[in-house]
Amino acid sequence: MTANKILFIVLDGISDRPCPVLGGKTPLSAAKKPVLDKLAAEGICGIMDTISAGIRPGSDTAHLALLGYDPYKSYTGRGPLECEGSGIHMEPGMIGFRCNYATVSKEGLILDRRAGRIHDTAALSAAIQEGVDLSKFGVEFTFRSGAGHRAALALKGEGLGHCVSSNDPKKEGVAPLTINAVKKEGKHEKTAAVCNEFVRQATPILFNHPINRERMKNGENPANIVLMRGAGEMPHLEPFTEKYGISGSVISAASLITGIGNAVGLPHVDVPGITGSVNSNVPGKIAAAIHELKTKDFVIVNIKGADESGHDGKAEQKRDFIETIDSALEPLLACRDCIIIICGDHSTPCPIKDHSADPVPVIIRGDGVRTDDVVRFDEFSCAKGGLCRITGSALMPIALDLINRSHKYGA
Repeated sequence: MTANKILFIVLDGISDRPCPVLGGKTPLSAAKKPVLDKLAAEGICGIMDTISAGIRPGSDTAHLALLGYDPYKSYTGRGPLECEGSGIHMEPGMIGFRCNYATVSKEGLILDRRAGRIHDTAALSAAIQEGVDLSKFGVEFTFRSGAGHRAALALKGEGLGHCVSSNDPKKEGVAPLTINAVKKEGKHEKTAAVCNEFVRQATPILFNHPINRERMKNGENPANIVLMRGAGEMPHLEPFTEKYGISGSVISAASLITGIGNAVGLPHVDVPGITGSVNSNVPGKIAAAIHELKTKDFVIVNIKGADESGHDGKAEQKRDFIETIDSALEPLLACRDCIIIICGDHSTPCPIKDHSADPVPVIIRGDGVRTDDVVRFDEFSCAKGGLCRITGSALMPIALDLINRSHKYGA
């Protein structure tokens, strides 16, 4: 029997390095995860360099590669994908930024890069959209709130470029930076001037907004400045259905992953209670994915909480969340007629609190899969598996071949 569906589960930042607090184990090898281990035993395992050996992937470039889109050809920055995920339709050539609401003092120093992790900033973003005027540059803009303190900015107009710096100094107690052209060309210099004017006009709007006055009254950090980074030009990405001849959907709490899905024509499936953190409704994601496969050929699910724990250096929390994921995956054991792929998109080791180039473990399980002797899903066991060491760009071709939807190369 040949499977005819693909369920692709990306455990964001799942893999790690040995952690002293876990006795030299990784969170994945320390966790009790009978479901993942059973899936590993029923499938074929390996390790994977999402981009290539020695390259630290971002979640953006990693997911592009996993979906079969060469990030070296299609990626100029994260901003346009964040814009798409925030509900801004990005046309080719538009410039996008990922943004943070932050707190700045009256003296102009950044006090909190996340404005107390403020939530529900829609009214602040609406005030900026209404109050900022960039018409003297011949530029239209769209500014939208994302989850929590996050937002996105899109610029549309003639003569814009994406090679500009950020105003985010990445630390507190210092002033925001001036945005400059990284390449000394007119289009990039124009974009830098537009961005600086956007921030100049938006800041007093935020300082005087009732929400921020109320936050200050309550002793909370106001969201009174916008920090911008990740500038990029929206590329043309071949629609997923045209590229592979199959239909699909994306399930994710992260606007970035939703944005990548939107950019390639994979509609987003809403699931109540998903947060992108360790308190997310993971069982709801899995149930939604199984339901979606009744009408779609392909579903990609991003589960992000382990990445957050890695960035915070919380190895025990990461181990515990992996056990939460494992219990939520139990319905997959009954799935047939489906190729299940489970992998990380990158490593986020707790000892360094950032992404690393360490390869990630991968399982492929389903009808027609040649199994190996691996019976545990972790970084060490999967390295001994029959897939050996592959790149992220190989996963979609392998999966398509397993559902008999690949094309012969040659006669």
